[in-house]
Amino acid sequence: MARLDDVELTERLLLKAYPFSRYGPRSAHPASMAVTPLRKPLAACTVALVTTAGLSLPDQPPFDTSIRMGDSSFREFPGDISPQALQMNHRSWVVDQTDILRDRNLVLPLDRLREMQARGEIGAIAPRHYSFMGSIIGPARLIKQSAPEVASRLVADGVDVALLTPV
Repeated sequence: MARLDDVELTERLLLKAYPFSRYGPRSAHPASMAVTPLRKPLAACTVALVTTAGLSLPDQPPFDTSIRMGDSSFREFPGDISPQALQMNHRSWVVDQTDILRDRNLVLPLDRLREMQARGEIGAIAPRHYSFMGSIIGPARLIKQSAPEVASRLVADGVDVALLTPV
């Protein structure tokens, strides 16, 4: 695990001074669903992927990296897509994208899910998966609109487990 001392001085100073907010489930809030115990064996579950890598299909508009507080929209792609077909539009200067651009499975491990399904470790792969852009410093719209919309779609697809791959 990386330590703060491993980060360059400029980023370390930014992180120490950054006014981080805490967000978490509240009992009366829809986000509390995120902390629900698994009700059946993983081998019987439908699994979806949600990433913050800023991935999009070539025919979808890329994430807008010029929005000062971050683009809180999302992109949806089918479960049978090749991860390598996806484009990355992430704005973080602290994320080295080299390996991600070589293998999108690092941030959207669909090929690994396919292998798990073939071995009987998971029941099914969801028909749709989602990407957000990371580095959203103004998350109000994400919390109030985009995340609940994706959650509703996951429920509609019968998803039992949503695996988040943060970038």
